[in-house]
Amino acid sequence: MTGHMNLAYDYPLLGAFWTMMWIFLWVIWIFLLFRIIVDIFRDDSMNGWGKAGWAIFVIILPFLGVFVYLLARGKGMGMRETQHAMAHKKAVDSYVRETVGLGNVSAADELAKLSEIKARGDLTEEEFQRAKEKILP
Repeated sequence: MTGHMNLAYDYPLLGAFWTMMWIFLWVIWIFLLFRIIVDIFRDDSMNGWGKAGWAIFVIILPFLGVFVYLLARGKGMGMRETQHAMAHKKAVDSYVRETVGLGNVSAADELAKLSEIKARGDLTEEEFQRAKEKILP
């Protein structure tokens, strides 16, 4: 065997640290790049040419494009992300209410249903009172 074999103890600890640091920074960079591309296409205030220009700038010159985008439009990124999250939450809440069937049900409607069930004899007085306490604050 004339070849040189590297063993784990031949790789210095500081070298391993710098390797992990560069990998970490590279992953953060990729995440930031995709985050900016998503923000470019999510922004409703920009027209199509503006979006195309920013996308080309960020893809062709990624380091310069990302830094310029963050300086020029970075403040609005947080606001757009918050608006998107709020709209998503509102849509999910609306879907859940619609699916469960609680969209337009008022406390009076629920009390009417409870008294109807009690009148049929399906609920005892004690169960009726407990259910009524849950409905009324």
